[in-house]
Amino acid sequence: MRVLSGIQPTGNLHLGNYLGAIRNWVRMQDEAPCFFFLADMHSISEHIDPAQRLTNVREMTAALVACGLDPERSVIFNQARVPAHAELQWLLNGIARMGWLNRMTQWKDKAGKNREGASVALFTYPVLQAADVLLYQPTHVPVGEDQKQHLELTRDVAIKFNTDFGVDLFTVPDPYIPKETARIMSLRDGTAKMSKSDPSDMSRINLADDDDTLSQKIRKAKTDPEPLPGEAAGLEGRPEAQNLVGIYAALAGTTPDAVCAQFAGQGFGTFKPAMAELVVAKLAPIRERYVALKDDQGALDAILIEGARKAAEVAHPTLLGAYEAMGLMR
Repeated sequence: MRVLSGIQPTGNLHLGNYLGAIRNWVRMQDEAPCFFFLADMHSISEHIDPAQRLTNVREMTAALVACGLDPERSVIFNQARVPAHAELQWLLNGIARMGWLNRMTQWKDKAGKNREGASVALFTYPVLQAADVLLYQPTHVPVGEDQKQHLELTRDVAIKFNTDFGVDLFTVPDPYIPKETARIMSLRDGTAKMSKSDPSDMSRINLADDDDTLSQKIRKAKTDPEPLPGEAAGLEGRPEAQNLVGIYAALAGTTPDAVCAQFAGQGFGTFKPAMAELVVAKLAPIRERYVALKDDQGALDAILIEGARKAAEVAHPTLLGAYEAMGLMR
């Protein structure tokens, strides 16, 4: 078993990132060799100030390490330091089909009605994502609902390449569905995912928020006037209440049913202070590690450089195999 996953370095991690993905990445380090990368090459589909892009990569590296990713146990790197990603993407462009890319919902959503004005990088994003994965021959890729389609395309590319050239070069990866996963929603709208792109900072719990800010966000989180039921089934049709109970359960390592039983009949005036205390206790150590790391550019660059060295070493045979299979090199 080998695991690979990536994240775009687009600003501070929030609780949804942590509970939905990063916490499981930390656990996977004990189960299999892991490759975790910062997808800085994917970010070129939008114009970003170069200095800000570098800052984003370093800060995201600090956040991942603060959450528990260990550079001694996992390979942590950014795409741009491993040119094999761009090289393999170009080779796979010969395999991927326009129809496949036109069907990608992320392309439709992000390009909107301005497809003619959208970046080519946005359109070919899934091919680079396929290269990201296939280079390292992972058996499993952790995916959420919004990434399942991308992994399906990656599998299609791998199968078509192997079939077209009569080789068994690329491992066809399976989705990795963690035993414990949490879908964390906005604090302002229980029907929308917690997101970095939401214009309201009050909609999300950032891992870098201080204790007072965390408490204030939870206190002001949208709820309803009804008391908590005795079991989670009673939260049906109450998305904000369901979200807060889910967050509490995920951080406490228990179930929504157990949380409801604990607070049955009580209102959010009682529940929110208890939740704030729990969130602060769980996130304060992460924030402290992050603050200590984020301005140490030398240490962060050293992690990324060493990670890229290890990644390039693993990726090279696969890239060479692709060149040879396509008759571009012997």
